[in-house]
Amino acid sequence: MSDKQAIGNRLKRIEGQVRGVQQMVADERYCIDILHQIQAIKSALAKVESQVLKDHAACCVAEAIASGDPAEQRVKFNELVELFEKRR
Repeated sequence: MSDKQAIGNRLKRIEGQVRGVQQMVADERYCIDILHQIQAIKSALAKVESQVLKDHAACCVAEAIASGDPAEQRVKFNELVELFEKRR
């Protein structure tokens, strides 16, 4: 199974979890149960984010390094810096 396919499958599961939380809210389920499901969704999204970042480093960043083009390397480095700055 390719990384792209694995990521797609994970996102489909997350989509189902989100629909489940939506139904829990509609059913007026216990707040803590809803919050547990939301935490599970956030954790699953973090795993997807991590995999996409690994793929980016293995492909896009590696290509920029291999190109020997300092401008392209700087672009890829700055993209990563900006991404991590937004996390704060």
